[in-house]
Amino acid sequence: MKKFKTEVSQLLNLLIHSLYSHNEIFLRELISNSSDALDRLKYLTLTDDALKGLDFKPRIDIRIGEKEEILVIEDNGIGMNGSDLADSLGTIARSGTRNFMEELTGDAKKDSNLIGQFGVGFYSCFMVASSVEVVSRKTGDDKAWKWTSNGESGFTIEETERETQGTTVTLKLNEAGKEYDSQWKVKSIIKKYSDHIAFPIHLHWTEKVDKKEEKKDERVNSASALWKRPKSELKTEDYNEFYKTFSHDSDDFLLRVHVQAEGTLEYTTLFFVPQKAPIDMFQADYKPGVKLYVKRVFITDDNKELLPVYLRFVRGVIDSEDLPLNVSRETLQQNKIMVNIREASVKKLLAEFKKLSENEKKYVEFIEQYNRPLKEGLYSDWAHKDDLLELVRYKSTAIEGWTSLEAYRNRMPENQKTIYYLIGENEETLRKSPLLAAYKEKGFEVLFMSDEIDEIITPMIGPYKKLEMKAINRSGALDDLKTDDDKKREKTAEPVLKKIKKVLGESVKDVVGSTRLSDAPSCLVSSEGDPSAQLRQMLQAMGQKDIPEATFILEINPDHPVVKGLADSDDKSLVDDVARLLYEQALLVEGATLKDPTGFATRLNRITARAF
Repeated sequence: MKKFKTEVSQLLNLLIHSLYSHNEIFLRELISNSSDALDRLKYLTLTDDALKGLDFKPRIDIRIGEKEEILVIEDNGIGMNGSDLADSLGTIARSGTRNFMEELTGDAKKDSNLIGQFGVGFYSCFMVASSVEVVSRKTGDDKAWKWTSNGESGFTIEETERETQGTTVTLKLNEAGKEYDSQWKVKSIIKKYSDHIAFPIHLHWTEKVDKKEEKKDERVNSASALWKRPKSELKTEDYNEFYKTFSHDSDDFLLRVHVQAEGTLEYTTLFFVPQKAPIDMFQADYKPGVKLYVKRVFITDDNKELLPVYLRFVRGVIDSEDLPLNVSRETLQQNKIMVNIREASVKKLLAEFKKLSENEKKYVEFIEQYNRPLKEGLYSDWAHKDDLLELVRYKSTAIEGWTSLEAYRNRMPENQKTIYYLIGENEETLRKSPLLAAYKEKGFEVLFMSDEIDEIITPMIGPYKKLEMKAINRSGALDDLKTDDDKKREKTAEPVLKKIKKVLGESVKDVVGSTRLSDAPSCLVSSEGDPSAQLRQMLQAMGQKDIPEATFILEINPDHPVVKGLADSDDKSLVDDVARLLYEQALLVEGATLKDPTGFATRLNRITARAF
């Protein structure tokens, strides 16, 4: 007997003890696996010369009660050999149990959704079975193999017999699974989760008629490609049932976009936006959510080029009438037909997002999940930059909720000619920034940008409707608004600025007078083109080395009592301590880490002692 890997044992224990109250999803997952196997073989029979003559009539058969408390799910799909069985059923590929367990909420209904998303669906059958047997024969092989397990210690794999290609999963139902030894129960679950599976699902059972047992057989599902049906025939409930089966989501979708295009290009797309962002949305190995079909024949579900990366949260189907069935998965990106479908799909999705923004409540739900990916599009999809600029949202000094750039523009006073923003680690810290005082005094709104990608993306946006966008934590942000009085104050402050610069030396790029500080004595700003502290931390976290040491410009408020006192003092020790504290406290406000916290504390204590 081969032992399960540790993560599989942990998962099985978790499924059995945590999700048992919603255990019916095991059937959804097994049918989905069978459907995938049929999809793959159907594709090969159309594209692989060696299999074009195969007598293949795809179907899924589910048998109840042939033996007491036994449930059988069978397909004639591509099948597996011994190695496939060990790889597929002995280990967990891709997502891993650790991530799965970290996402669990304790709510069985919600957590059951994670099973499909993490690709561990097969193991859900152990919630209802004391033992599981899988017999499979791979298409083109002479040998068949049997995988057996009780879901506890491990599994065995041995050679066996099977007449045709495909897979048979036999469950010995446990106490929790006895309710599934029922035609009505199983039929209702198939209707609920798998009615739109593209292959016929036949249910077999035995019932007594005139004291005699008769075998019954019924085709249960409609097996129609929902996306091909006329939109006028479909209700929201139909779309929701399909979406939940397709995406393994327990919630309804937030938005659907169904296009049936005719003319030069003939294709159908059915896209959904989930209420909640996919769990792996910010992982490099995220699983694409769109499947490609050609004339209803499944082609691929792992191509990340079907839609731009920033739309990776979209789930759905692309079905083309014009692509060749043998289109190479590797060359899809260059295929002119696919390029045109992709471009049309992006335009349609962005237009539907724009339409959704007219419903403020719904759009807030959308933007709180997908604002960051849309911002990525500003960087990666220059052709649709203007559309994306109308979709992204920001927090602001003017309102509590989200605002668009257009709404910001409409609120600008006549004397404001620039869009101002502040980038930082989080909204709470940004709202407390001393840099905001001068803009508030002038009645200028400031946008808050706290996504870690804002530092990279925002400077690349360029002007928005001829309005320049300026970061207020960059030097010179208010230069165009300086009055003659401001310039005189800066001139007067030059002696104290030189005094501070002499103490700090190479620690700062420069020390200048500030026209934007009112309550705070100092702040740090970056030169144009220099990375901020947040960007440097992000680059370091990504493993980038040899990042030059950051040097900032220290802005000093000449009207602050501390600075005035410093200007009048000839005490070298005091000047040294205060100058360094002005720099260090500005670093802390920026969210940076002090190199010498002990020295900071010592200086602070010396200054405090002088006050008594």
